[in-house]
Amino acid sequence: MKYFARIGSNEYEVEITDSQILLDGEPVNVDIVRSGTPELFSILFGGQSHELLVTSDRFNYTVSIRSQQFQVQVQDERSRRLNQARKMPSLPAGELAVVAPIPGLVVKVLAAAGDAIEEGQPLVILEAMKMENEIRSMRPGVIKSVEVAPGQRVEQNAVLIVLE
Repeated sequence: MKYFARIGSNEYEVEITDSQILLDGEPVNVDIVRSGTPELFSILFGGQSHELLVTSDRFNYTVSIRSQQFQVQVQDERSRRLNQARKMPSLPAGELAVVAPIPGLVVKVLAAAGDAIEEGQPLVILEAMKMENEIRSMRPGVIKSVEVAPGQRVEQNAVLIVLE
């Protein structure tokens, strides 16, 4: 089985077969034994013995060795392919209209022309069916124009803000 482990900005490919472990395609001689509690492991690597404390939260692991602690994210090959397929296609550069997903009343405009904005930043509060909805930026950019004002009613797909 193939896994991908990320520690900080470094990523490693780990392949485990019946007879060996490959780390980035190179064979590694390692022996791991559970030692007492489920989170404690004894590992023999490079001729040295180490005690590891491993706690997990789904695909995120905290590995403690002596006084050092490492955050490790692990994905198996199948999960990695599924997650890559789920990624949204990148949005084109240039002008991008942020539109109302539903008809409603503009309660507040949170950005002005010329503002630099980040992906996911709230731009407009739109009230629909007595609920306030934050309309967020889909990519970073600069506000070219604001097409609505507080108190204005808009239809679905009406342009609220134009990014450049």
